[in-house]
Amino acid sequence: MKYLMTVLVEKVDEPAAGAPDIERWVEEHDASGERFFGDRLAEASQAKTVRIRKGGRLVTDGPFAEAHEAIAGFDILECDSLEQALDIAAAHPMAWGGAIEVRPFYDWSNGW
Repeated sequence: MKYLMTVLVEKVDEPAAGAPDIERWVEEHDASGERFFGDRLAEASQAKTVRIRKGGRLVTDGPFAEAHEAIAGFDILECDSLEQALDIAAAHPMAWGGAIEVRPFYDWSNGW
């Protein structure tokens, strides 16, 4: 099953010590086939949000949601279980000084 792993940057007063090396994390999970694809994103200040309101297109600057966290990157994981995806996320360096959200892709076999 595929999972979206969203890498979030947040202000952390005291990040946990001992974060692993990001290049090693990428190499390990690419080699195992667990990491399908991933990339770092540009700064949130470069984001645009699109909404259709009152019959027109509204484009605003900035992140898609107001939060103290900003999306810094993402990875698409191919795992046998949510637990496996969570283990991979927990090993990501940003889990030490940011946050990682893991969400399964929608199961289209159930319809809309």
